[in-house]
Amino acid sequence: MRIAIVGTGYVGLVTGVCLAKIGHQVTCVDVDEDKIAQLSSGEVPFYEPGLGEMLDQQRKEKRIAFTVNPGAAFANAEAIFIAVGTPQGIDGMPDLQALITVAQTIGRHVQHDVIVVIKSTVPIGTNTFLAQIIAEHLVHPVSVRVASNPEFLREGSAVYDTFHGDRIVIGTDDAEVAGILAAIYEPLHIPILHTDIRSAEMIKYASNAFLATKISFINEIANLCESLGATIEDVARGMGMDQRIGEKFLRAGIGYGGSCFPKDVKALLGMAELSGDQLQILQAVERVNRKQQMRLVEKAASRFGDLRGKRIALLGLSFKPDTDDMREAPSLGIAAALLEHGAQVVAYDPVSMNHARTYLPAQVELFESAEQALAGADAAFVLTEWQEFTLPAFVPKLRAMREAVVFDGRNCLHDSVLEDDAVEYHPIGRQLGKKLVTTSFHEKGRER
Repeated sequence: MRIAIVGTGYVGLVTGVCLAKIGHQVTCVDVDEDKIAQLSSGEVPFYEPGLGEMLDQQRKEKRIAFTVNPGAAFANAEAIFIAVGTPQGIDGMPDLQALITVAQTIGRHVQHDVIVVIKSTVPIGTNTFLAQIIAEHLVHPVSVRVASNPEFLREGSAVYDTFHGDRIVIGTDDAEVAGILAAIYEPLHIPILHTDIRSAEMIKYASNAFLATKISFINEIANLCESLGATIEDVARGMGMDQRIGEKFLRAGIGYGGSCFPKDVKALLGMAELSGDQLQILQAVERVNRKQQMRLVEKAASRFGDLRGKRIALLGLSFKPDTDDMREAPSLGIAAALLEHGAQVVAYDPVSMNHARTYLPAQVELFESAEQALAGADAAFVLTEWQEFTLPAFVPKLRAMREAVVFDGRNCLHDSVLEDDAVEYHPIGRQLGKKLVTTSFHEKGRER
């Protein structure tokens, strides 16, 4: 099919390249002229493993093109996929202005019947709202049918997720539209769930909110493990073996970040408030995550007593490995908190250095290697579980520190760190070499 993709961010570009890969003719359109120029020359403007190579292949086979001209992109399109951003607004709800502008643009430019597919994450009811805007701006007497098709891509593995997804959700009450969209995705051989539009919109939010809940839950259990002498990895493994629970998203650490979970949790809370409902579990999830992101700062303050003048190296700045995305990354709040404590903060990330200066406070000194950042440091905070930090060869590099005190916010350092007497290691959710000094619950009961 001939498909137009509006928006060339993570979702739009990955979707466009992958649809071209399975045989469709794709035209991507964006208002950002510099980005379109980059893409037209084969350069991907963000870090996503495997995407650049696939883009090169599809350009050579002439199955994908890029333009800033919506009229040209829509001219022969049988389906238009909208994948523009819906950033968090001042009120916590998604800002839909980009979507509204796209809907108006579609109305002014389409000259034949077309299906509009909303991949952007939007509040419940937005697809219907956008369909009305398109209809109000139609210049030609054509039929435009709208469907919801939420994305479930993970940054860092978005290409893999496209070809190995758990499900494809298609929200529409129009059987013909459902069939056309199913045919577009048929080469992927992924199960398709057909729902009404509002349910499809809700599936996206509910899925992300549930995953965020698992993360906050395991982090609370990890903190309790530290107090009571249990080991969170063993606890999570035992929980994950229960098929009703599953092992994914049970890795303790310093909380979630990125462009999806924080924004989607806030949006769902906002929708509930507007409808007169309360999502008390999600309110707690958000509170726990904010607190967990400060866990390492609290540990360091307890260890040193005073962080004033201490040189602290942050290792990893992106919110997760295999992406350069620093939006809502724990590193941002941690850096700010350390500076407030009077610490000297230095930092390194394998791929996010181009974005780091934009997001981090100006006082943070950036280095091009872990060795440079660690040299002379009083403490190191591991904030992103990049493979570089998980290899045995990385552990000896910690000895370059003035005092090798390491706070591992992702429990990712190689086991050899435990055998290195030169390194003082503080993970999340377990005690190392410390005697449990807590009153037994039986004694507590007698006291009462």
